[in-house]
Amino acid sequence: MSKAWKTSLTSVIALASMMSLAGCGQMSPSTTTTQVSTDVVSKPAVSLSKAKQIEKAIFDAIAAADEKKDPTLLSPRVTGPELAIRTSQLNIEKQTNTNDAKMVIPHTIRQRVLPIATGWPRAIVTITTTTDDQQSERLLVMRQPNGQQNYSLWGLVRLFSGVKLPKFEIPSIGTRQGTLEDSGLLMTPREAVAAYASSLENPTGDMPKKFSDDQFRKSLADLVSSVDEGVKANKGEQHQIFTPDYNSLAVVRSADGGDLVIAAINSEWTRSAGEGRTSGPASDAEKALFGNQEATATIRVEYTNVVALYIPPAGSKATIQAVGAERQPISAEAVK
Repeated sequence: MSKAWKTSLTSVIALASMMSLAGCGQMSPSTTTTQVSTDVVSKPAVSLSKAKQIEKAIFDAIAAADEKKDPTLLSPRVTGPELAIRTSQLNIEKQTNTNDAKMVIPHTIRQRVLPIATGWPRAIVTITTTTDDQQSERLLVMRQPNGQQNYSLWGLVRLFSGVKLPKFEIPSIGTRQGTLEDSGLLMTPREAVAAYASSLENPTGDMPKKFSDDQFRKSLADLVSSVDEGVKANKGEQHQIFTPDYNSLAVVRSADGGDLVIAAINSEWTRSAGEGRTSGPASDAEKALFGNQEATATIRVEYTNVVALYIPPAGSKATIQAVGAERQPISAEAVK
């Protein structure tokens, strides 16, 4: 990879990362609640006071890990895709000696969505305020896999600017959890996540008609287009593969009969340089993960993506909407 092209590609990726998520939020999303019929008899599996205790335990564990830049301190209070993302962020911070603003989690909670569940796994979904520097609200998924384990922070997405979240039942009543195969929706959660992953893999293609455009997909499309120009100019090639992890997914029912789905989608980005060139890291984050490896013609970078999708009920005139996302490189290696 030529020095000029590497510099250009690094700038493009950094800019795209800023466009996709860092610019998400000045406006607060609508997170109003609604009262359901008093005929509905339900009780949350977690009380409001217990939810606050869980949040504190998770925030304390994260603060300890952040202070020492030690990802081993995250367990057992961080798990799933968020553990992979936060471990990567801490390792990058150690290498670059910089602070990643994306890692900030406001401790003031705007809304809590508490589960009604007789079994496991169970999930608490919380929505924070904006950060002190007006970064967007965070949507947190705190998950308990079984009755013998603690609730842990399983997923985090930064909400997009101006999004309108669905309404949920008030905490004293609780919210029902959904499944991959929930019916009565524009798509089942499984179908929606698969379709969205496909649209990320081919961001320049047509978005399915049941989906609205969103900031994450647009920024990724812009990134792919810009990188393609540099790659093709050097007679190289690049492609990305997006694979949903159906074991890493949380679904909660909204008051209107829709589903809010938070899903992990793993991806691999492979870039190959042409004409005897080498292909190296294209951002500071990738460089930190790449370390002292010897560059070859091809580099492969693994990313963890977490997206939040709202799926309206069947018959709705609304479309499926991505309301937030997170994307983080997890590993970078030279392909020999």
